[in-house]
Amino acid sequence: MQIITMRPHEERRVKEGHLWVNKSDLSHTLEVAPGTLVRVSTSDGASLGTGFYNPLSKIAVRLLACEEEDAGTDFFVKRIRQAQELRERVLPNEEGYRVVYGEADLLSGLIVDRYGSYLVIQMLSAGMDVRKPHIIEALRIVFPSVLGIIEKNTSQTRTREGLELVDGVVWGSVPDRVTFTENGLRLEIDIATGQKTGYFLDQKINRKAVALLAKGRTMLDCFCNVGGFALNAAAQGASLAHGIDSSALAVEAAQRNAEINGLTHCTFEKANVFDLLRDHVSQERTWDIVVLDPPSFAKHRGALRGALAGYAELNRTALKLLQPGGILVTSSCTQPVTEHDLMDIVYRESARVRRRLRLIHRGAQAPDHPVLLAMTETQYLKFLVFEVIA
Repeated sequence: MQIITMRPHEERRVKEGHLWVNKSDLSHTLEVAPGTLVRVSTSDGASLGTGFYNPLSKIAVRLLACEEEDAGTDFFVKRIRQAQELRERVLPNEEGYRVVYGEADLLSGLIVDRYGSYLVIQMLSAGMDVRKPHIIEALRIVFPSVLGIIEKNTSQTRTREGLELVDGVVWGSVPDRVTFTENGLRLEIDIATGQKTGYFLDQKINRKAVALLAKGRTMLDCFCNVGGFALNAAAQGASLAHGIDSSALAVEAAQRNAEINGLTHCTFEKANVFDLLRDHVSQERTWDIVVLDPPSFAKHRGALRGALAGYAELNRTALKLLQPGGILVTSSCTQPVTEHDLMDIVYRESARVRRRLRLIHRGAQAPDHPVLLAMTETQYLKFLVFEVIA
């Protein structure tokens, strides 16, 4: 196995448990194929473990947090089984959940989601991509009852690894729509054409928490995707739950999920959220609960200024739709935006529109998306619930 050496004074972050070695941290490069297993050493020759090397990527080495000599099927069986055991403990009896969450499960660049009898995989690094056959074989061993596995390798992250964008069934068969349960709801999704892997599993716990506040109240669910918060609220007795999304396919799926669960007071509309919120303000329309769960506004720190401006406008406009006793639910999945950033935005915008707020709940990503303490990159979801008290 070839050895690659880090530059002096660039080793501390990795020694403390971070799994990424940047190209700029290395004293030299290697002439090997992307995804090759290499050993990383300090400038004085001490081993930092083994990992997958990619000379084409800014993240040159993705460490495996061990001295692995071979990353074959047995390796993936062991790691995936450990990940599944955690999910069985923290989310028992769930049909839809994230089985593998990349770095947090010591499998950098690999995502695996489960929806009942079907698995969706994403390989975001060359090291994982070249080992696709081993990963598929390992998943079949760990989940012998699974009927089909589909890859959704369409993230632009792959282009930075020098990988093609591909998707399709890689084993077994996958129907056009798959069903699973969440918080007692029966959900139907299209994992082939839906966003990401078909559903946003990370808000599972937060959807349940907000739904408990919705009985007898009206809710506007912004960026609703296939139903999410609106469906959960309607199931808990909301007088009206109305979801908004810019995707016609998502709105169609949300309406179908409302029908499946017999939720006649749950409606959906295709619209631009920013425009619709402004229209509701001009119409002097009010809601009891407004949920803001937008997609990521910035993939890197260079886009942070624009992201913060977007969150400011969203929260400012939503607050204008709430009267005393109303609830603002605001969320950010933009990794560079911290909880402090989001809190500060809500503080400033509430002052601008003269709404006095109190924080009644804060959440994060569900426990099937665990956080690796040494890697802030694995902690991305911020979730705050405020009550308007004046």
